[in-house]
Order: sequence, then C-alpha cells, then structure tokens
Amino acid sequence: MTTVLSRLTASGARGAAGRWVPAAGWLGAVASLAVPVVGLLVLGLALVVVQTLDPDGGLPVGSSARLAGQLWLLAYGGELGLASGPLRIAPLLITLGAAWGLGHAAGSVAALRRVSSARGAGAVLTVAAATQAGVTALLTLAVRSDDVQVGVLRPVLGAVVLAVVAGGLGVLRDSDLGDVVADRFPGPARALWRAVAAGGLVLAACCTAVVGLALAGDVDGVARLATGLGGASAGAAGQVGLSLLLLPNAAAAVAGLAAGPGFAIGTGTFVSTGGVTLGSVPALPLMAALPDTQAVPLLAFLSQALPVVAGLTAGAVLGRRLGDEDGGAVTAAMWGIVAGVGVGLATGLWVLVAGGSLGDRALADVGAPALATWLAVAAQAAIAAVPAAAVARWRARG
Repeated sequence: MTTVLSRLTASGARGAAGRWVPAAGWLGAVASLAVPVVGLLVLGLALVVVQTLDPDGGLPVGSSARLAGQLWLLAYGGELGLASGPLRIAPLLITLGAAWGLGHAAGSVAALRRVSSARGAGAVLTVAAATQAGVTALLTLAVRSDDVQVGVLRPVLGAVVLAVVAGGLGVLRDSDLGDVVADRFPGPARALWRAVAAGGLVLAACCTAVVGLALAGDVDGVARLATGLGGASAGAAGQVGLSLLLLPNAAAAVAGLAAGPGFAIGTGTFVSTGGVTLGSVPALPLMAALPDTQAVPLLAFLSQALPVVAGLTAGAVLGRRLGDEDGGAVTAAMWGIVAGVGVGLATGLWVLVAGGSLGDRALADVGAPALATWLAVAAQAAIAAVPAAAVARWRARG
C-alpha cells in the first residue's frame, strides 16, 4: 500500500526534473501564507502589550488586531481613508520584514524542490503572488470600519509586486537558477549586482546613522515628543514604536538631503543644504531629528559626502570581484559607471516607496523627490566609482 510519505517523495523526484507538481504548490502556498500570519501576530501582540500599559485600559484586543492589519496594508502600499484625508505612507520596517520572509519562503521552496528552470521558478512565484493577493484582499475587508476606509487595489498590487520581487531574489539565491541566469548575461553581471548591493547598503546604513546622530543631538526633544500625547508609558511606547517602523522612511529622506534635492514634510517643512523651512509636523519622536532653527545644520553638509562614499564602495567591490577574463583597470572603470547608475536607481526606488501622504492638505506630500534623487545619486556615485573600480582592479591583478 502506498503511503503519504512515499507519494510526497515521488512527487519530489518529479519536481527535481523541473516539472511543477501539486505537492510543491501546496508547500509554496503554506510558506507564503506563513509570512503575513506571523507578521500580523507579531504586530498584534506588540499593540496589545502597548495597550496594557495604558492606565485607562487602552484599545480592546479586536481594535488592536484591526490596527495591526491596517499597518500591514500600509506596508504593502495601501491607503487608509480617514476623516482628515488619505493616509498613504508605508512603514518600511514592516515592508522589509515581509520582503525578508517572502524571499526566504520562496527560496526555501525552490531549494527543496530543486528548481533549476524558469518554468519552475515561475510556478513558485505564481503561487506566492496568488497567496499574497488573496490574503491581502481578505485583510482589506476585515480591517474596515466606519471611521477608516480601505481600498483593495493598491495593497493587493503591492503584495503581488513584493512577492514577485522578494520571492524572485530568494529563488535566485537559494537555487541553481541563479547561476544559470548569471551565466546568460554578458559581462561581469555577478560582480556588478554585488557592487550595486554593497553601495546601496552602505548608503542606507550611513543615512540611518545620520538620523541616529540627529536624534542623539536632541534627546530632550525626543522625550518631549514621545510623551506629548499622554497615555503615560503606553503613549510613549506607541510613539517610539511607530517611529521605529518609519525609521527607513526617515533614512530615505536623508538620502534626498545627501543627494542635494532635499526632502519635504508637507507644505510647511522643507530641508536641504540650500535652506531650511520649518512648519507644523506630526508629533513623533522621529521628528526631533529635524533642525531646530532655519539654519542649515553641519550634519546636513557632512551628509553630502554619502553618495560619494556609496560610489567608492560600489567601485571597490566591483574591481575586486571582476574575473581575469573581464579585462583590466580601464574596463573596470567603464563598468564602474554602470555600478554608480545602479546605486542611484536603487536609491531612487527606495525614496519613491518611502514617500507618501499623511492626510490633510498641509501634509499631502512627504518625502524626497525620487527622480531628482536618483539622478543626483547616480551622477555622484558613478563619478566616485570610476577611479575606485580602476584602482581596485589594478591592485587585484597586481
């Protein structure tokens, strides 16, 4: 008599040949479903813990769960219709967590099924995208209330895009398909994407450090904003927690500042090296990082070096990772231009998803301009990457 285990083993053998089998479909669906389930449980539990600190009792468990779902939808690019206007800004820390989970889920399924063809990878990503779309659509119906309206199209589309992008990267990383794809691209494709990733990560880390230094310079302002809405320790914990969720958004605004265009928080607040305009901003501890006066702070001028640092990093990584068949220092310098443009493109996409709207007319536009930031970072990083790649390649061959 054939057991369930033997049937799964047999189907796994067929999956190793690159053909999609039903067992793998169920496995992909379960792995993809685990990401929003675990994420919502963690968010909901954190909100319940915060509410227990409220001396007045705080929100009930059902309301905390609804709020967790609304935050999750915002992280997928959703929009909440409030009385004050549309709220449309993604807490990128949640988005990054979801992307990490989706990448590992899809990559684990691809590795377990030994996916080695585009057809197999497409099947994994199709199941992941369909699962995320279905769960997100149901979630939009579950978190609606009389005071908060939630659209369906934006978060569902965001869930599909995130599943395909993050899951695709996970499949390429954890399966043999990554080597197959890299071999089909002409030139030093493997070294190039690693250089772009290194430059982008260095820029993101430096921008986050700038936010941290700005907050450390105004500890009193952080404490005042954290406790400004009352609720004792519950209010402070909630304010700090929301600021942490938006920390990557603040770092993206610093990227706009470092590139030159600057960033805005509504119509009344604009920060760039050309000048500072201060207006009303949300009462979040994160806002203590803004300048206290109209004078441009020294930290803003120092941040202008960050795109160059990112370009130098990308160029150095590129030069070291080029193979012997990829040419010498001149060829590395040419590819350094491409790496710098790639860093700029990644930064522009980051700035694009980090911006949004906080509701009313005064705060309808929040963030840095994506196109201007991309062009500025691309130009500066490319100029810096050219000599860095050439020198690194010359030293590697010497």
